Amino acid sequence: MGLTAIDLGLRGAASGVFLLIILVALQRRAASQQALLGMAMSAGGAFYAIATAPFFPESSWWWVLPILSGQPALFWLWARAAFDDDFVLRRWHGAVLLGIVAFGFVLTLGWAYAPALARVGGRGLALVNLALALAAAVQTVKTWRADLVARRRRLRLAILAINVGLIIVFVGAGFAAIPVAVPGAPGSLPVALVLCVVAMMAGVTSLATPPAVPANDATAAIASGDVRGAARAATARVVVDPILLRRLDQLMSVERTYRQEGLAIGALAARLQVPEHRLRQAINEGLGYRNFNAYLNHYRIEDAKLALSDVTQREVPVLTIAMDAGFQSIGPFNRAFKAETGLTPTEFRREALSRPVFADIGAPQREIG
Repeated sequence: MGLTAIDLGLRGAASGVFLLIILVALQRRAASQQALLGMAMSAGGAFYAIATAPFFPESSWWWVLPILSGQPALFWLWARAAFDDDFVLRRWHGAVLLGIVAFGFVLTLGWAYAPALARVGGRGLALVNLALALAAAVQTVKTWRADLVARRRRLRLAILAINVGLIIVFVGAGFAAIPVAVPGAPGSLPVALVLCVVAMMAGVTSLATPPAVPANDATAAIASGDVRGAARAATARVVVDPILLRRLDQLMSVERTYRQEGLAIGALAARLQVPEHRLRQAINEGLGYRNFNAYLNHYRIEDAKLALSDVTQREVPVLTIAMDAGFQSIGPFNRAFKAETGLTPTEFRREALSRPVFADIGAPQREIG
């Protein structure tokens, strides 16, 4: 009974923290897709802690297990939203989640009629959820180097490792046998301990981080080309070396270092002869960018816009312009360009070249400068 009491206490603490995360998000009126998915993840964590606790009625498993089976898909979507600043939630993402839950219901309801078939289906569902967990892990590793947010860089790997470990434990059990953390099962207490640790780390991440600001004065100044204004706005919020910002602007605006193929933040820091963490802080806290690729793409897209608007480059292929600006392939260029301008490169060029070049037809022709 002593171990059972500890188990229940850990689960109660984890559930309380998960619910607190939801309440704080509601109080902040957070409406971003990351916040909404985070609340759904927290609700799922609290539900998992309660539904897999000792003395939870076995008669409820038929509807509890299908809902729990959707948690890896929900975590995958949360990882995409948290670690990929360009991620946009689509309808098909919701369809994947609902499809997994629906398939879970089919398995639990069909267990009494075709146990062998349900066992095979349960293993297949476990493999799908394992693939989603691994996809979330890949997403974290893939975007780690370009991440400029110090807190997110420090905490993302630890949180992901624990969450993926928990998902793999759950997925490993599958629907082919009784789940790991059922009443009286020997794995219940370790799962409760992991849940509590996950909840505490999620609480530190969510509750200690102030609500995100969609834009700031430094970002607006950069967009208008006012680097000095960006430095002043940055200094008002955080101490960032203005000399470093000017040297950085010199490299980007004058020397066009952004055109270098495969430019990484480590190479840029080495060229500026500053530690990498100082450069990350300057770009993030000084200029308002959360991702190094987004920072480079700002300059690359402006470069491409000038080329696409140039009548002398009318016949130059879009791919050539993209490569000259620093993009390595046409796909990322098209996506970044449309996200920035709302138009495809071809549409932008057609619109830019269709604008009148001369002041009026009757007057002597002079180019508007």
